[in-house]
Amino acid sequence: MVNFETGEKFVINKAHGFDNELSPSGKFYLYYDGADSNWVALSLEANLKTNLTEQFKDVFAMDLNGMPYIPESEGGVAWTLLDGKEFYLVNSQHNVYALCPSDPSLSFSLTNTNKTKDLVTYRLKNFDTDSTYITLENSLLSGVNFRTKAEAYYALDFQDKSPVLTKLIESDHQFIYLTKADESDEILFRRMSFIDYPELETCRLDFKNCRKLTETNPQQKEYNWGTVEMVEWKSFDGRSLRGLLYKPEDFDATKSYPMITYFYEKYTQDIHVHYAPKPTASIVFPTEYVSNGYLIFIPDIEYNAGHPAKSAYDCIVSGTDYLTRTNSWIDSTRMGLQGQSWGGYQTAQLITMTGKYRAAMAGAPVSNMFSAYGGVRWGSGLSRMFQYERAQSRIGYTIWEKPELYVENSPLFALNKVTTPLLIMHNDGDGAVPWYQGIELYMGLRRLGQPVWLLNYNGDEHNLMKMPNRVDLSIRMRQFFDYYLLGAPIQVWMEEGVPAISKGKEFGLELK
Repeated sequence: MVNFETGEKFVINKAHGFDNELSPSGKFYLYYDGADSNWVALSLEANLKTNLTEQFKDVFAMDLNGMPYIPESEGGVAWTLLDGKEFYLVNSQHNVYALCPSDPSLSFSLTNTNKTKDLVTYRLKNFDTDSTYITLENSLLSGVNFRTKAEAYYALDFQDKSPVLTKLIESDHQFIYLTKADESDEILFRRMSFIDYPELETCRLDFKNCRKLTETNPQQKEYNWGTVEMVEWKSFDGRSLRGLLYKPEDFDATKSYPMITYFYEKYTQDIHVHYAPKPTASIVFPTEYVSNGYLIFIPDIEYNAGHPAKSAYDCIVSGTDYLTRTNSWIDSTRMGLQGQSWGGYQTAQLITMTGKYRAAMAGAPVSNMFSAYGGVRWGSGLSRMFQYERAQSRIGYTIWEKPELYVENSPLFALNKVTTPLLIMHNDGDGAVPWYQGIELYMGLRRLGQPVWLLNYNGDEHNLMKMPNRVDLSIRMRQFFDYYLLGAPIQVWMEEGVPAISKGKEFGLELK
């Protein structure tokens, strides 16, 4: 802190890596304590610390899904004044709280109605972004139902100093944009579903008499689209899991369908995402594939630190086993896998653990956690060690502390068990996962005589940025899966290969 009048300086917190805020009055310093996952207030006048959130018995830490590091907070929102006292608004995992540093007993939950059967995650929509203190009555609260992912907006009012939420609109769509006019209560918003494109709509803050301003894709009705539904099952170790199942619009339960399982980490929150048909940068788009006779399954993955491979196997394979066991219209002999980046790693790992998938495509996969651990992320220049010790790879130890975990979670060391044909995309301009990881995977499978292909779009990135390359990948990935899962003819590039100087020319593309 610096006193502008005297120039006096003093330290109020040290070596702190989490959220922190100075109250507008300058009387209180608030910070999130990662060690015990609480918000703390320091009175700068009395030099007194007070825990503001332990009274609520709620979780203010972010869910890391098995990442082995101290989690950050769910975030602070803004300051507000109530009865002349300063309150700081913060998020827990599902609620919003108003914390009063001058009198913690006055702190309360804005969303204390969160006692419904279906859990709702509330978040504040603040329109006073240029104000020192926001006015709660001029704000909106959004609420997303955990089970259905339906989204609602609420007005906030106070009766006898208690917050009252009034539902203004509820939709089985996902809101992706909402903004308010500066000098009126007119709003613009967009909402989407898998079927409905996010058209621009307008109304007033009460959400009455909403009207659409755009009609972007009237031609969509001419094509076979698709549907999506939530599925639930038990993992092999007894956990309750969820996932998304996409079907063709003309789905016929008397027919037999191939199914591709795509994954990253958790996707059920995206059940209402609208995938407009377009060339892909790296993944299978549900719209394209279900329109052409496939089912797409996207399971949520819950991880245990140190064992990401076993966690992925437990969640993904248990999900496909459940679906094939309960639905006769899924052909268990025609199943595929596809993932990109972390999903590409999991794809490469899964085919070393099971042979039940007939074809797999892995984009930008890590294959050897030892060599990847000692590498550099070319885009940022960061050592890759943090990825394995504390972040997404979830090992939790150095290679010297637990080398056995790096072996367990590296596809390279179990490639002799692979029987699934694999298509790899790894580009030499990848700034996130060095492309030598794809080369190690490819060379290992080639050495073992397994069917494997490596696509390298020279100079392109982790996810393809150049449109000709996206078109090329979209064609080749479909041809690959169509051959193995639909019985389509094998393509020349798969059977004979393509000289490097002829890349893309068979599709009329100039790949640069």
